[in-house]
Parts: sequence; C-alpha cells; structure tokens
Amino acid sequence: MAAAVVGVSLRRRVPARLLLLPVRAAGAGGGCRGAQTAAAAAPASQAPPRIKKFSIYRWDPDKPGDKPRMQTYEVDLNKCGPMVLDALIKIKNEMDSTLTFRRSCREGICGSCAMNIAGGNTLACTKRIDRDLSKTTKIYPLPHMYVVKDLVPVSSQRGWDQGRYATTGTFLWMLCDGLYECILCACCSTSCPSYWWNGDKYLGPAVLMQAYRWMIDSRDDYTEERLAQLQDPFSLYRCHTIMNCTRTCPKGLNPGKAIAEIKKMMATYKEKTAAA
Repeated sequence: MAAAVVGVSLRRRVPARLLLLPVRAAGAGGGCRGAQTAAAAAPASQAPPRIKKFSIYRWDPDKPGDKPRMQTYEVDLNKCGPMVLDALIKIKNEMDSTLTFRRSCREGICGSCAMNIAGGNTLACTKRIDRDLSKTTKIYPLPHMYVVKDLVPVSSQRGWDQGRYATTGTFLWMLCDGLYECILCACCSTSCPSYWWNGDKYLGPAVLMQAYRWMIDSRDDYTEERLAQLQDPFSLYRCHTIMNCTRTCPKGLNPGKAIAEIKKMMATYKEKTAAA
C-alpha cells in the first residue's frame, strides 16, 4: 500500500513524459564524463618525457674482481612517484633487477631505506626527487660503514637497554617528546666524524639519545646504572658538538641536545658519587 502511495505521489509531481529522461541523461552524462576523462588523460600520456638521471653506487662482492663504481640510470619523472625510493623501485623493477637496497614501510617509520642522497644522509622514502633535470642525483650507502652490496651497509647500529620501571611514579610524555620518535636509522651516527673515528668505543648520537630517553623517564629505576656505564673517555665524551647529527636527522630530532643533557646529568652524578 505504501509503495502504491509513493508511486502516485511521484507521478503527481513528475510528468510521465519526463520519467525516462534521467536514465537517458545519466547514460549521456556517463559518456561525456568518460570522454572528458580520456581527453584529460591523453595530454598527460603525450607529455614530453622529463628524464632525470640517477647515479647509483654499485658493488657486488659475489663477482670476483668487481670494484665499486657509479652506474647511471635515466628515469622519466612523468611515470614515477615523487620520492627517491619510488625511483629506486622503478629502476629495480623495470631496468636492473640486480640493484640491491633495503626498504620496508615507505612511511619514514622503519628506517630501512637510510642512505646518502645528494650528499646528505636521509631516508629514501621521505626524500623528494630534485626536479632540476640538469642535475644528476647521486646515491650512496651510508658513509663509513662496511657495504654488503650496492646500497646495503652492514647494520651495526647498537641499541640501549630499555627502562626498568619503578612500581610507583607518574610519567610525563612531554619530557620524551623529540626522543621516542627516533627510529634508529643510523643517519645521525654515520654523519658524525667522532663516530667515524671511534665507532668501536663511542656510542654515537642515536644510541645516546635512546639512553637519554630512558634517563629522563620519571618511571625509570635504572638511571644511576646507565650513568655509571658512561663514565669513560669514549662512550659519551667523544661528542664534540659538531651537530651533523641534528642537521641530518630525517625525523627532525636533536640528538646533540640530548647528549648535552646527558653531560649535565653526568656532572651531577659525579658530584653525588664524590660526596658519597
């Protein structure tokens, strides 16, 4: 009954001769929209190629006598994503399947695709391609690290013991802002001259910032033990505030400041130890 009433109501408001018009219009409109889409896509596909050159470090230890070299690839930016990682994936998929590099999240979270791009350590997934076609983008593995193959270095980034929490106490997240976001990509440590010279003794910016993240945690019950581990000439004090670490961090963090704060804590700890 309700359907019949609705039908009568519609027929009263819309003349019978117009009932079929929306169907025809939809078909015509769909055709127009399809034609417009095709017309819009045509200029993009017929656009002149925008060729960008990438000079990439290559070395294969499995080839006897193979020496490190730079190999140049040309990529049409009209058919490539905006990030350097997009270009690397395109090269590997379409040009040279032997090209080797690490990648995982493509969101700047995992740190797998850390490499030296255009002279600076960064993440390939968050580094935009330089649109200047006259410049060749040079890509190397992270500096001062042993290379496994091509853009894959030996992963020697050390971590730091996590916190041993006290049973009571409050935690202020604001104290850890700019610390917990570190993804241990090693961009900062491999840009630090002190780490280059004393990598076996100096902990490096990334590890020290992780240490400070736990030291500043109001729930941590292991702070004095952490400070005791840093009481030697190399673990902490090889930092000479060159600040390469802060300049290169792809997450915009400040490891140099964290190290300075640890040095302040060390001064207080030494005074406390001497008084005891």
